[in-house]
Amino acid sequence: MTDNHSQVSEWRREVTVAVRTILTGITSDADLGGRVPGVVAAVTRSNGPSIIEVAGVRALGEAQRMTDDTVFAMFSTTKAITATAVLQCVEEGLLDLDAPASEYVPEIADLQVLDRFEPSGEPVLRAPRTAITTKMLLLHTAGLGYPFFNEDYHRLAVDRGQPSIITGTKDSIATPLLFDPGTRWNYGSNLDWAGLVVEAIRGGRLGDVMAERIFAPLGMTDTAFTMSPSMADRRAEIHQRADDGALAPTGLVLPQEPEVQMGGHGLYSTVPDYMRFLRMWLNDGDGEFGRVVQRSTIEAAVQNGLGDLQVTMLPGVEPELSHDAEFFPGQRKTWAYSFMVNEEDAPTGRSAGSLGWAGLANLYYWIDRRNDVAGMWATQILPFVDPVSIGGYLDFESAIYRTLD
Repeated sequence: MTDNHSQVSEWRREVTVAVRTILTGITSDADLGGRVPGVVAAVTRSNGPSIIEVAGVRALGEAQRMTDDTVFAMFSTTKAITATAVLQCVEEGLLDLDAPASEYVPEIADLQVLDRFEPSGEPVLRAPRTAITTKMLLLHTAGLGYPFFNEDYHRLAVDRGQPSIITGTKDSIATPLLFDPGTRWNYGSNLDWAGLVVEAIRGGRLGDVMAERIFAPLGMTDTAFTMSPSMADRRAEIHQRADDGALAPTGLVLPQEPEVQMGGHGLYSTVPDYMRFLRMWLNDGDGEFGRVVQRSTIEAAVQNGLGDLQVTMLPGVEPELSHDAEFFPGQRKTWAYSFMVNEEDAPTGRSAGSLGWAGLANLYYWIDRRNDVAGMWATQILPFVDPVSIGGYLDFESAIYRTLD
């Protein structure tokens, strides 16, 4: 027992030293370019607790230091939590993943496939050959996209006034499909619709469902679509990086009373809270204060759901929001419910079959069930795949695996 305790303590010491070194280097002189204003990085094993390190400030030009309870706009790291709410409905026999999603949310049947654009710019639509299922929504095979990753959606936004998903409106997700459902993988607003499926089944708003069924058993007290006054006081500023590397605050805050609580991107949270969620996936669905999902659900949810389809590079169509995005180029990646799965051992040390994804403002996480480790790196910078931010993250993940060795 003593030897094991000593080994754990030594590992935690090694992690702390390694992460502090990375964070110190990446947050110095942030206003001069080539750095980040502030970052929170954390790692956990299944038996916890998380090791959390912080550096920098919440906003350039302000004195508030980054803290471990800093609140972040989580963007697409929201998706995995929404998927968990979907899986709970499946467990209870309330949802058939293979049934048309329109059985739960009728308006999703109104979405048509974008066939082409007329020379005048008018989009030509046709009926889809297959119905969208909730499984397709979890796997991003329904045909939906994002304008910052797709030229056709970008054209609809610029030329036809398609509302941005940032507005949190139903109109913003009532977009044409890019292909017939189930025929391709394409990353997009699928989990926003999946959140509406959960709301239809549960008869309440998505945030309330999450609070009762996910956040409570996990002890996630600082996670919500609508920030409490305390959360708002601790919020980190989202910054924009210019072409010369300089950073400027944007003032961007996601709508706090949206028409749709966007299951694809709308949550605010802290790194300690999100680490509790990641640790649940290491612990086969068990949370600190109760079980979230059954072990059999976890085991099914982490599998490749795409068959022969693969996750592809996401082109940065709107450069102010994203660079070209691909994790581990040249390696095969697939998708589960609702994470990317790397099918080969990654250069960072992440084992094949691990789960991971990210949020638009350069938040990154991974879950390696084989090696019993999960981690998160949180910044608030646009565009996505900011070279400094993702470089720091990859250094962080690699350092963690060196300590495991």
